Amino acid sequence: MNQSESRENLVENEARAPSMQSLQPPTEYVLGQTEKHFLLSAERGDCATVRRLLEEHKDHPEILNINCVDPLNRSALIAAIENENVELIHILLEWKIQVKDALLHAIKEEYVEAVEILLDYEEKIHVPGEPYSWEALESGDYNFTPDITPLILAAHKNNYEILKILLDRGATLPCPHDARCGCDECVTSNDQDSLRHSRSRINAYRALTSSSLIALSSRDPILTAFELSWELRRLSRMEQEFRTDYNELKELCQVFATSLLDHVRTSHELEIILNYNPTGDNWEPGERQTLERLKLAIKYKQKQFVAHPNVQQLLAAIWYDGLPGFRRLSMVGQLIEVGKLGAMFPVYSTIYMVSPTSKMGLFMKKPFVKFICHSSSYAFFLMLLGMASQRVEYLAIELFGTAWMREILAGWKKHERGSIPGFVESGVIIYIISLVTAEIRSLWADGLLEYVSDLWNIVDFIQNTFYVVWIMMRATAWFVVQREYWSGEDPWYPRDQWDAFDPMLLSEGAFAAGMIFSFLKLVHIFSVNPHLGPLQISLGRMIIDIIKFFFIYTLVLFAFGCGMNQLMWYYADLEKAKCYHRNPDIPDFDNEEKACSIWRRFANLFETSQSLFWASFGMVDLMSFDLTGIKSFTRFWALLMFGSYSVINVIVLLNMLIAMMSNSYQIISERADTEWKFARSHLWMSYFEDGDTVPPPFNMVPTVKSFNKINPCGKTGRPTKSIMKKNREKAQERHDVVIRILVRRYVTAEQRKRDDFGITEDDVMEIRQDISTLRYELIDILRQNGMQTPNVDQNDASISGKKGRVMERRLQKDFQIGIVEGIVNSVIQSEKEPKDVFSQLARAIGKRASGSKKKDWNAVVRQSTIARDPIGSRTDAQIRQTRRSLRIHQRNHPESDLASLDPNRLVEYNPNLSEVSPATRVAYAKFIMGKMNKAELNRAVSFEKDDTANGGKDGKEENKTVSRSSSKVTISAPAQAKPNPPLSAAGSVSGSLRKTLLKATASMSSQDKGESSESRIIPSPIPEEPVDDEEKKKKEEEEKKKKEEEEKKKKEKEEEEKKKKEKEEQEKKKDEQPPAPAKTVPDKPKFYIHVFNTPLLAWSAAVTRILSMSFLPISRRLIDLKIHTRIEDRCTIHRIIFEEVENRAYNSKRFSVLI
Repeated sequence: MNQSESRENLVENEARAPSMQSLQPPTEYVLGQTEKHFLLSAERGDCATVRRLLEEHKDHPEILNINCVDPLNRSALIAAIENENVELIHILLEWKIQVKDALLHAIKEEYVEAVEILLDYEEKIHVPGEPYSWEALESGDYNFTPDITPLILAAHKNNYEILKILLDRGATLPCPHDARCGCDECVTSNDQDSLRHSRSRINAYRALTSSSLIALSSRDPILTAFELSWELRRLSRMEQEFRTDYNELKELCQVFATSLLDHVRTSHELEIILNYNPTGDNWEPGERQTLERLKLAIKYKQKQFVAHPNVQQLLAAIWYDGLPGFRRLSMVGQLIEVGKLGAMFPVYSTIYMVSPTSKMGLFMKKPFVKFICHSSSYAFFLMLLGMASQRVEYLAIELFGTAWMREILAGWKKHERGSIPGFVESGVIIYIISLVTAEIRSLWADGLLEYVSDLWNIVDFIQNTFYVVWIMMRATAWFVVQREYWSGEDPWYPRDQWDAFDPMLLSEGAFAAGMIFSFLKLVHIFSVNPHLGPLQISLGRMIIDIIKFFFIYTLVLFAFGCGMNQLMWYYADLEKAKCYHRNPDIPDFDNEEKACSIWRRFANLFETSQSLFWASFGMVDLMSFDLTGIKSFTRFWALLMFGSYSVINVIVLLNMLIAMMSNSYQIISERADTEWKFARSHLWMSYFEDGDTVPPPFNMVPTVKSFNKINPCGKTGRPTKSIMKKNREKAQERHDVVIRILVRRYVTAEQRKRDDFGITEDDVMEIRQDISTLRYELIDILRQNGMQTPNVDQNDASISGKKGRVMERRLQKDFQIGIVEGIVNSVIQSEKEPKDVFSQLARAIGKRASGSKKKDWNAVVRQSTIARDPIGSRTDAQIRQTRRSLRIHQRNHPESDLASLDPNRLVEYNPNLSEVSPATRVAYAKFIMGKMNKAELNRAVSFEKDDTANGGKDGKEENKTVSRSSSKVTISAPAQAKPNPPLSAAGSVSGSLRKTLLKATASMSSQDKGESSESRIIPSPIPEEPVDDEEKKKKEEEEKKKKEEEEKKKKEKEEEEKKKKEKEEQEKKKDEQPPAPAKTVPDKPKFYIHVFNTPLLAWSAAVTRILSMSFLPISRRLIDLKIHTRIEDRCTIHRIIFEEVENRAYNSKRFSVLI
């Protein structure tokens, strides 16, 4: 099974895809007695009997087909695989049994020995260019989807041993194409069957995510797991329909990568794994750790991997490297240590800029010290922002300044518009420039995509943008003021006279917004703390929910804003005119305070939207709708719209937001530890890297290190390519050794987990199978040595367990997976009333003209309810089985000639024929052959449906009971006979039409005499086997009980019928009209055969006898008989009317002689 051959098979499978779309019903195989014995012997492990049956019937494949299957579509080979019987597998393969998908079943059962045997056998029989055994199946016989290969199934089962066997043999796994792939193969497959195309991709990825397959086939399993997880994450977003499947596979990849870390035993092994970089600079033991593999894990969102205790222990050791005893200090001691480092950050920064390689300079590069210095610098920046917002210069001069200082302060206040920044604002500007410089360096180093992937970088970008706008607006304001001053105007006037969009006002707004983002940035620093970190993670998730919520909220706000503004704008203009009635530029708040307050509520769309937004917080009252000149209807309609908005916004949307936030918090709280450790690790990693050692604003000052980078003399020589190649090979070798060790430990642990389970049901079944096989082997050995051995009964189940007994019962009872039509269809058809409201209205309107009558609910219930028979009868089961058996054989073997078969052979297809003579069997076979034409073959499965529908018509069918004695068969006929009844065991009374007509005549005479009977006793021509006295008593008791139940049912029916007749007579009296004159029809020859409880099965025998005499033209008319039924006092009369008999058939001498 080489790679090129597998690809050719894949292409051929795609070429055969259209044919696979043709639906084919599953094969219904009718087993003979020999085949049942064969399958039962295979199930029990009786190898000797299996071999003997195969040898005896090797020249008679019609008697024993070695490829026969049981009702569950299992062949003898599959049964041997499930029972793990190697000897039986060899025997069946020697006799050339069709393998089909047995290899896949062996892999599914994880039976390694059978997999090896079947692989060798498949390689032996396979012809190059032809499909393999599991690929050559018909669509109806598929137990697995067509895209499942042995390697894919073994990967699904995650069986390391089977995967090793397949991979050693060179088996390959086709790589799934990208979801957006537009190649010819993907386009064709998607057009032919999009569902199969998607499911095949899922099956392929489910195989690729198998931990055993990754461990066996990947040189770097951790990297493979990371990439697969990221790819599955992308696919889950692209194919929303299969998101759950892809998320489960993504979790499997993360669990596998994390499980490898469980088997790391030393820090050296962990460092080799986490510092391995196949493309960049190599890490050597003893050097500063780069943690390239850990950075990749953070990039691919491998939260479980990053939060693993081994990884966290290594990160914590690196984080507190500069302060080894810091974690052992008390809380107070830690706060004091942090305070000292924070207060000394300008000193440490200065020393590092002057001498980066000194002891203090190297101490500054430690991650924890670096974090404290940067945090202290940022805290100082926030302090400057707070001082600038409170105008500290003004307050200091007012409190502690002298007289001339206060004069200067008065000048500052007068020249506030377009003024230059003060001392505090100048410090803020310096900090802003340094922060922007640091962000530009980060963007340059990481790249745009990496920079945008971190949300905190986006927050920094927005913050810096506001600060840059603030600086630009302050510069613009200064330029505008100076231009006005140079033109001779006075640019300094009070703030209340400034333009609404003055640059100075715009700058203050941008500065205020930037200040908010700066203070909120502290939340990012809180992620280091174990108490505030999980809270910060939950807050971040809630912000995402709030953003989602505001999309819907904005839509509702805009919709109601448009409606309210359209309704109220005119009256808002009247209020505005009333407010500005004196001066168009100055509102009259003294006299028209209300008008000046409410005219903005609905002046335009923007103001209306604002009013509705603040109405959510109760800031808008109903007095705002009492506008000048508003009409009553307009005010009512506006209040109705406002109330609807309040209900939708406050009751629905607000509670929905609360529910979303609560759900997000619940999700985070369940895995709060993992989320927090991942976020903390991300923050720690940002301080492990080189660069940005000095915090702002010292990062703007050139250092000695930067001069050494520029100076060519200060650069150290880089290693040559040969040295780099050797170092890379050493690093690769170290990594491969550690990975092989981890994989070996992982596989060993997984195999031990599989073996550590206690005794299971499979173990017990295996023991039973071994005992059964040993039993039959001993019997066979003793028989071959001439000893007397017991005759093993086929029904002996002393050793077989529940599973074996179930299988044997199904084989003996001819169990088939199919439907028994009629019951559900009758119930559905009885419900004729429409279910939807519109159909009910239409029907009600249609019936309105015809008048309303009082319904007879009892009649409705009787018509819509099927016959009450909770358990049925054995006779009905035999009738259904009889109808199916020969039809199925004829449908599966249309070329066979039933007329030439041995009568004993017919018994295997229909066991009920064993009670009749051989000639009757052949006649019945001819009858079935003549009846089953092409149209009837297509409707063969629907006969039971038609029988049930005809039998339950008008709710008048009675239950049919059969009781046997030694020589008589007692049959209680139903109220309405079924057309075309087949021959069955209960109705196998052989006789001629003459006897039937005589019995019918006798029943007519008994009816005329007024005799009433519930059943007729028909003598059976075939004597039955003697029955024990106990069985007779039991049967007699059962018959008595059945008779009592039937009498009760009949009494209830008679009472209901009497009530129904009384109601019908009352209705007839009300609606009595003169009847229309009846049309005269010329008399035709008819035969009225009054059968007083004569079973229809006798009529079946008569029809069969006629057909055996080759009266085919007459038989076709007899089959189309019409049955009229009516109920009289305590008796059932079946009137079988032969209508429209052909004149030639009626005048036929042979027919008259027969009568």
